[in-house]
Amino acid sequence: MGDILHALPAVTALRQAHPNWVIDWVVEPRWQALLTAPGNPRRGPARPLVDRISLADTKAWRKQPFSLDTIYAVVLLRQQLRYSGYNAAIDFQGALRSALIGNFTGCRRHIGEAAPREYIARWIFDERVRTHGAHVIEQDVELACAIAGDSLRPVTPMLPIDFAAELWCDNLLAHAAGMPIALISPGAGWGAKRWPPACYASVAQGLIDRGFHVLVNCGPGEEPLAAFITQMTNGVARTLTPTLDQLIAVTRRITLCVAGDTGPLHLACALRRPVVGIYGPTDPSRNGPFGTRSRVLRSPDSVRDHSRRPEPEPGLLTIQPSEVLEAADELLAEGRVL
Repeated sequence: MGDILHALPAVTALRQAHPNWVIDWVVEPRWQALLTAPGNPRRGPARPLVDRISLADTKAWRKQPFSLDTIYAVVLLRQQLRYSGYNAAIDFQGALRSALIGNFTGCRRHIGEAAPREYIARWIFDERVRTHGAHVIEQDVELACAIAGDSLRPVTPMLPIDFAAELWCDNLLAHAAGMPIALISPGAGWGAKRWPPACYASVAQGLIDRGFHVLVNCGPGEEPLAAFITQMTNGVARTLTPTLDQLIAVTRRITLCVAGDTGPLHLACALRRPVVGIYGPTDPSRNGPFGTRSRVLRSPDSVRDHSRRPEPEPGLLTIQPSEVLEAADELLAEGRVL
């Protein structure tokens, strides 16, 4: 989710610079709502950026790599991409699997970073771009510039509008009319990035005391985290288990997002909502909030480390709820001044 959201400013800049280009995207099925609302085959508000979407269920493929279903799906995707006649393929993810899928196109121009996230991927690229930006969004824009030699800058990304999800959200928040809305997202991709749920519960209570309507985002497998926070606030904070298109609709309406280095935080940034980011082993200069009003809390003792450890990184544990609430207060004061 984060990789797609980080690539969206670059692709939006490409779309604005070249409105008549055909731009397609290969995406895992669970993330396609970031590109299109259901049932919209043509560009428009519900599909603002891409012409066609190809699905690559790599998560399922890894579980059963030699099954007939997997083999058939991979062959079908390769044929679809190979016969689409692309002039260039660009890899924003920098992973081996994304590089291999890009190679399915058979393009003479397969563009990727000279130093991608998974270094072995560089040997699959035909053109290797040396990026210089600190943030991954800046690096993705540099990759996009390589296609036609453009001079592009990160722009506000275009996300789809799902009118059914918007109506659902209006009904969800009808009773909170006039209240500022905070979205807390306590999950993370792995344990080392996850601030303790008791700390999130303290922040939730502090925001409630400030007059916020607090929603606790609950992704798959995060039910115990959300339930704990809701319980610690005596049920005042509401657990939210949205689909991705519903999460987009909710995030459009929030006053504040509090989260770690995780997809919902990057979604809030893409929608230009104020965020407080709580960081530990990942480097906010590369993966932190971008393009919106924000505060980042990170211990000076934290060291960049992408090891998928289950326990919170020690530096993360030194961040106190009072510091998060203070950062939130600063953001709210800035908003009132603006």
